[in-house]
Amino acid sequence: MSDAPFNLAETDKLLSTTRAVRKRLDLDRPVERETILDCIRLSQQAPTGSNTQGWRWIIVTDPEIKKGLADIYNVGRDYIDQAKKNLEGQDEQTHRVYDSALWLFENLDKVPVHVIPCIHALTNAKGERDMSAGAYASIYPAVWSFQLALRSRGLGSTLTTLHLLAEDKAAKLLGIPDNVAQVALLPVGYTKGTDFKIADRPGPETITYWNGWKKS
Repeated sequence: MSDAPFNLAETDKLLSTTRAVRKRLDLDRPVERETILDCIRLSQQAPTGSNTQGWRWIIVTDPEIKKGLADIYNVGRDYIDQAKKNLEGQDEQTHRVYDSALWLFENLDKVPVHVIPCIHALTNAKGERDMSAGAYASIYPAVWSFQLALRSRGLGSTLTTLHLLAEDKAAKLLGIPDNVAQVALLPVGYTKGTDFKIADRPGPETITYWNGWKKS
């Protein structure tokens, strides 16, 4: 595509090698505040429902608060342990993912930066918080843009949600208002090397149906 507005080789490399990074996060190298802000600045160009721009980002670098979040995150340990036990017969790549997830339980508090993306939640007819598809669609594009921006600067992250099993405890720790919903916790740090590979995935034709759902 000679008329493409971007360098496709570089763009495709960025999109296809932005991996979920855990074990290769550099736990000893500090992350500059301005680098995080640059990545958030880029994330603000993501689409958002009705142009509400309700994104909010909590950046945690304080060791005590990170330790508190890591303790809360451990609420999901049993889930991962059980999932790993059920992996018999699964491919090696899936085993590596779960080993990496278990590593994060032991090291989350040591990761240089914890990033918690939030969104002003919608309310239902009863006035209760309602995290609908529209609310998630207004924050996850920004999260992915943030992760791509990190990757382009030599940093890595992974989108985790296990701490949301005890979201109220995290909200109390961080002083998050009731009308604001956390959607993830991203451990962020520079990566040990930048040579991330394309993951093994099935061909797009195996998961794509045209003009309706494929009947079996």
